[in-house]
Amino acid sequence: MEDKVLRKLFLGFIHIHILHHAKEHPVYGTWMTEELREHGYNISAGTLYPILHSMETDGLLVKEDKNVEGKIRKYYTTTDKGTEILEEARKKAYELFKEINSSDKE
Repeated sequence: MEDKVLRKLFLGFIHIHILHHAKEHPVYGTWMTEELREHGYNISAGTLYPILHSMETDGLLVKEDKNVEGKIRKYYTTTDKGTEILEEARKKAYELFKEINSSDKE
């Protein structure tokens, strides 16, 4: 049960990570999986790719196919809407962090 609850919670964090990195530079699935692992998220391609596709469908990311060494790689970048959502998420995350951090000191 706890794993399921944490998974739901962390999926939101993963979306924010994706938006953040896709705003900095185009990202692709394998790179994003490795980046998320560095932050402690053990996510499979079978979980990541549907997230990327849904974020594209929601207008948060735009995809560009590029030929890399004879293979097509899908690169994702943040759209204007994705940037707006990211900025709002940053504000909410910062407010939450301040609240959580201050309550630990009480």
